[in-house]
Amino acid sequence: MAGSTAEIVRRFRELSPVLDERGRRRFAAARARAYGFGGVSVVARVTGLARSTIARGVEEIERKPEVETRRVRKPGGGGKLKRIADSTLLADLRRLVEPATRGDPMRTLLWTSKSLRHLSRALAAKGHSVCAMVVADCLRELGYSLQANRKTREGGGHMDRDAQFQYLNDQATAFLKADEPVVSVDTKKKELVGNYKNNGRQWRPQATPEEVNVHDSIDPKLGRAVPYGVYDIADNKGWVSVGADHDTARFAVKAIRRWWLMMGRERYPQASRLMITADGGGSNGHRVRLWKIELQELANELRIPITVCHLPPGTSKWNKIEHRLFSFITLNWRGKPPSQFQDHRATDRGNQHYSRTHSARRIG
Repeated sequence: MAGSTAEIVRRFRELSPVLDERGRRRFAAARARAYGFGGVSVVARVTGLARSTIARGVEEIERKPEVETRRVRKPGGGGKLKRIADSTLLADLRRLVEPATRGDPMRTLLWTSKSLRHLSRALAAKGHSVCAMVVADCLRELGYSLQANRKTREGGGHMDRDAQFQYLNDQATAFLKADEPVVSVDTKKKELVGNYKNNGRQWRPQATPEEVNVHDSIDPKLGRAVPYGVYDIADNKGWVSVGADHDTARFAVKAIRRWWLMMGRERYPQASRLMITADGGGSNGHRVRLWKIELQELANELRIPITVCHLPPGTSKWNKIEHRLFSFITLNWRGKPPSQFQDHRATDRGNQHYSRTHSARRIG
């Protein structure tokens, strides 16, 4: 009798993780043959393999067939795929996930997300016994995959849209060739000021995340931060004034004034005109009368004409400041709670704001 049952168990546990199905079967069969009479029963009890599996291994060893290096089972061996064994599974699954079922009050998954678990439960109600992983395999077999929405439909176009952009580009090109300032302006997303969560992550010692408030209720003492940016296209530099109350036209022009005083007049000492590109809405919208009045006052103060070119509706993503300045601000703020206003403070006719002077650095 070759080896005790304890030795068989120890050997099997050592080798089982690196053996495939055929290897485990052959190992158990070899031990059963070496054990002698009753070896199949003993090895089956201590290894947990079926007697029929060990007997098949013994038969394979005694017949001494040529070893197949690639195939573990015989052709056609193993359990049948669910989608083959269950002829109606794919058809029922397709009816559950096809887009035409949305909003149908007679459907099983009305107003629920079509997750794998929900789909497996719905299929179980139809008499199919499948788990979530099998549902995933079946969906891939049907040509489905997880997909997010894609912003591709622009809506109705205007016949003069290309001409509008061409005019804007011609104006900016003429200003830049004459070394006149051209700036892009806009208001960034308002931010809660205080110990609030900010999206993104930053490197910190392990297991020591910065703790922030659970609820994002506005702090009446700190309010919201209103970042208004001015991006100098030719000089590739930006300026951001952070408002403490509202995004008004007066605050927008105040931010442009401060950019000129702190950066613009030094960069363009011989400037004879100024061009501003902006969105068509918000505090610098083309219909905001206060925006025009404040710009006129700024032009009188600087003694140079100001040309304003508004981008057509629905094209704010083409505004230079969006991807040349605001994207860097988002990277700089990620994972950091905007706990307080910084730098110096100024007041303009009751509209208080703060200027982030450090944002006037060169951006990549």
